[in-house]
Amino acid sequence: MSQCYKSGDFKKYFDENMQELGLPVPSTLFDTYQTAVSTATTLVGTLATLGKGATMGELISATVGLEKLAVAASIGAAGYTGAVIGSIAVASGRSLGCGSRISDSDLFVFTHQNNLRFDGLAAFYTHNPQILDKNHPFRNSFGNRAKSSPSSFEYA
Repeated sequence: MSQCYKSGDFKKYFDENMQELGLPVPSTLFDTYQTAVSTATTLVGTLATLGKGATMGELISATVGLEKLAVAASIGAAGYTGAVIGSIAVASGRSLGCGSRISDSDLFVFTHQNNLRFDGLAAFYTHNPQILDKNHPFRNSFGNRAKSSPSSFEYA
């Protein structure tokens, strides 16, 4: 573990990234790297079954253990799941990299290593660079788009 890492950094960076995207973060499902990856794996698998047009409410109904995500029930599942995966990558990269940003190629290595790939993955992050880029000018509008226009993530 890096000398600059402090216990709780992962949660701090994950929550920060999701909140800056305008998305809710329930407690305990994303508190550690291991629980976050486990939750994301469940989201990816359930989304693959239900289809890209599903809402988080439908994912919650189809899955045991995700009831804490009810705060995100009205959000498009593809957008929220993509933001979760990106935020896990950002948080783990910043935790281990002493606060520095991850590269796009790091994201693809991360999704491959953790079996978090989904159809349209490259297109999703190409169309939504604000998930990984803290300085992106439209960063805070992502959550509004995920809530009001879930079909705008049809490529995912």
